[in-house]
Amino acid sequence: MTTLVFMLEEPSARDLLEGLLPQLIPEALAKLDIRFIVFEGKQDLEKRMPIRMQAWRAPDSHFVVLRDQDSADCEEVKQHLVELAQTAGRGDALIRVACRELESWVVGDWTALAEAFAMPALARQANKRKFRDPDALHSPVTELRRHIAEYQKRDGARRVGPLLDPERNSSTSFRVFCSGLKALALRILASEADKESEGS
Repeated sequence: MTTLVFMLEEPSARDLLEGLLPQLIPEALAKLDIRFIVFEGKQDLEKRMPIRMQAWRAPDSHFVVLRDQDSADCEEVKQHLVELAQTAGRGDALIRVACRELESWVVGDWTALAEAFAMPALARQANKRKFRDPDALHSPVTELRRHIAEYQKRDGARRVGPLLDPERNSSTSFRVFCSGLKALALRILASEADKESEGS
């Protein structure tokens, strides 16, 4: 079975993806072994990611690396991660950066937030100009807590993950992540189908 390994900066990313993946790549999940490697922040990820990649021994494995942009330059962050993957012999890894942070993806879908927190009025926030480009917000989590006083990163990720819709989401980095992952899943499924036809 093909393994899809997600290398993540923080636990909330895993929480969100565990809810999102069944909606995003449902056909692939039945044929993939999904693994999550969660690091202790971006510095830990960048330090240990190449080591973990080189030490990975399971055949037919594909890597997806996700890191927050935070205050750094998005293109520079991505290029650095690409170079780290290449030095580890995993130049085919899917590298994605959440601009500016994972919560930008959540702010990009107020309809999902309204449903997740049973607060229908939240959906109207999507019409506000400042939320049309959540990737540009200085502190998305601050915006979330302004409207949802009890908002916590991991709880919010768990609640909203299954409800996020790439077609509706105004976060460009979220849509880019989703399209890249779907394309990777399709390539894996096509490869699996080729192997099955060769074996029959």
